[in-house]
Amino acid sequence: MLYKLTKTVNTFDGLQPVRFKDFSDFGNLERDLENLLAENILDVLFGEAPLMPVFQERPMQKEADIYALDKSGNLIIFELKRSSAGVDAVIQALSYAQDAGQWSYTELQDKYHQYSNGESELVSAHQDAFNLEAPLDSKEINKRQKLIIIGSAADESLISAVDYWRKQSISIEFLPYRVYELSGKHYFEFFASPYDKHQNPAHRKGVLFDTCGNYGEDALWFMMENECVAAFGDAQRFVNLVYPNDIVFFSHVGTGIVAAATVLQRPVQSPEPGTSCRNVEFLTPVPLQSGELNAMPFSTVSEITGKRFFWARTIKVPYLSAEEATNLVEHLQQYLEN
Repeated sequence: MLYKLTKTVNTFDGLQPVRFKDFSDFGNLERDLENLLAENILDVLFGEAPLMPVFQERPMQKEADIYALDKSGNLIIFELKRSSAGVDAVIQALSYAQDAGQWSYTELQDKYHQYSNGESELVSAHQDAFNLEAPLDSKEINKRQKLIIIGSAADESLISAVDYWRKQSISIEFLPYRVYELSGKHYFEFFASPYDKHQNPAHRKGVLFDTCGNYGEDALWFMMENECVAAFGDAQRFVNLVYPNDIVFFSHVGTGIVAAATVLQRPVQSPEPGTSCRNVEFLTPVPLQSGELNAMPFSTVSEITGKRFFWARTIKVPYLSAEEATNLVEHLQQYLEN
């Protein structure tokens, strides 16, 4: 819940709840909420416990809204309500879990292929998404199911039902979302359990950012020559997760970290259609297209930071603290100069 602070002289002395809305208030469909969540559960919404979407419901089919895998291979089943959720959401989720729990690995993989329009092995895609040293055994995929119900609010019947099934050792929880309209702009509020470990955007951080090599060979050189961090096409939204004063590390697929820079105090730019970028000031030597591309291997980055990153993503979570980022810059400078 969002509260407006009231102030007398120089003291905050009161709280006024801010009216929240949901997707129905704006004429949006439940499918719009579903797509928004599915596109962001891997990189944004669930912080350091991200999920890999593997399937979404199809029209006229008895299916949950979103199916996803966690790092351990558990199947996470989402039932969404664009407004308030009631006990019917619990009944639906339990029904979907009963069906999904009986899916074989091959059945789930077929659904993933339909969703991703690809043919890669599900265990291989899962390994890449979570940067595992080795793929899980197929028997570990969908070994357990977890239920998540999402709505703008919960009525008493839903709360009672969720509490009851949790006491019966069923993994089920309710997560609220809310939309606020403030000064003509819209804000989406979402709480990821158990601790909602999202960093405060105001705090300086280190971000390992992909050079979008899969988008095109020239993406890296576009960033180097234009002194910016950029994203293209459907990945443009990730530029909005990088803030002024952050330290960004340019991660080039198959190579390693090629440069580091500080993000400047300028708004997100769109220099050409399908592109979003932020200007930066480089802290390390800038690679030249005409020269040899030097890079610090990903294994060395993990060794220096003591962290395992999700390398297959545009932004390689977890983020680094300001101290960790500064330390990595120093090591990167030495590595590239040598």
